[in-house]
Amino acid sequence: MSYKGKKTYTVEEIAEQLDISKKVAYSLVKSGQFSYVRAGKAIRVSKVSFDKWLNEI
Repeated sequence: MSYKGKKTYTVEEIAEQLDISKKVAYSLVKSGQFSYVRAGKAIRVSKVSFDKWLNEI
């Protein structure tokens, strides 16, 4: 999947990129390691924040 041009990721996209389950991805998002916003029930992760975190691990 191409993520070029996106400003946010879904939790499902985070799980796919890291090859982890959605449950583990939700836990990771809620751990506060990168920025996210909640829009109703939807969670959107800041692409800049996530990519920075990913490059630092």
